[in-house]
Amino acid sequence: MDTISLLFILMLSIFVGFELIRKIPATLHTPLMSGANAISGITVIGALALAGGKGGDYVTTLGVLSVFLATINVVGGYVVTDRMLAMFKKR
Repeated sequence: MDTISLLFILMLSIFVGFELIRKIPATLHTPLMSGANAISGITVIGALALAGGKGGDYVTTLGVLSVFLATINVVGGYVVTDRMLAMFKKR
């Protein structure tokens, strides 16, 4: 694919994602975040495969950076989800 097609797909996905998230009720945000955390877990697996491959130093560095950033996203997502679920518990 050429750069223009990839840029078009990126802009279209940003627009569709923004419109979908904006129209979801607030009560469904917690399950949606849990789903997003699961997707980030898949990203960690892909980044581990990339970091452990035979792509050279540059690819390994990008893979390690990807593992680090995806792990932060997964852990942060679970912490925020836990805080949100604690708000619904009765005292």
